[in-house]
Amino acid sequence: MWLLLIRHAESTGNAEARLQGHSDFPLSEKGLAQAARLAERLRREPIAALYASPLSRAHRTAEFASAATGLPIEPLPMVREYDFGEVSGLTWAEIRERYPEQIAVQRVRNAEYPAWPGEEGREAFRERVCTALWALEERHKDDTVAVVSHGGPILVFCLSVLGLPYRRPMPFACDNASITTIQVREGKGVLHTVNDTCHLRE
Repeated sequence: MWLLLIRHAESTGNAEARLQGHSDFPLSEKGLAQAARLAERLRREPIAALYASPLSRAHRTAEFASAATGLPIEPLPMVREYDFGEVSGLTWAEIRERYPEQIAVQRVRNAEYPAWPGEEGREAFRERVCTALWALEERHKDDTVAVVSHGGPILVFCLSVLGLPYRRPMPFACDNASITTIQVREGKGVLHTVNDTCHLRE
């Protein structure tokens, strides 16, 4: 199976520097343009199935891909973003004001992840995302599959593929509307491309 992990296009939450988590934000004007360019790229790919997180920024991005490929969007709730609890949806300025101790931890690149009140839990997050994505091979052994998700789930699955621990700092980035390509075979993966955004160039 070839797995195309796609981060949603820019949302208004991204543009406003918010820690979105499970909070729902629509695509920004820039994000709508990104989604259109992404869809044109995906039109040329031999995609057999299209999955998406139910959060609107991911689902809206997937709608562009669906229109371009003719594929229905299959919901995959387990690849939604991390639940940051009480800070979900807040701007980083608001978080700095309300949670200065956690922000101090955040600023240390090699420290553990800061603990946010009411958060999901990093291990639970890793387990739900990786379980869902590895399981797709059972249905799509010889297919190319696109999954529109979020930065957190994409990065944590890449760590699983590479056999790396889930800790800070992350070894790579994941930009809006980027494509990360992984070949999955018999429960193992090979990371081929990370954070491919060539389709977004003017």
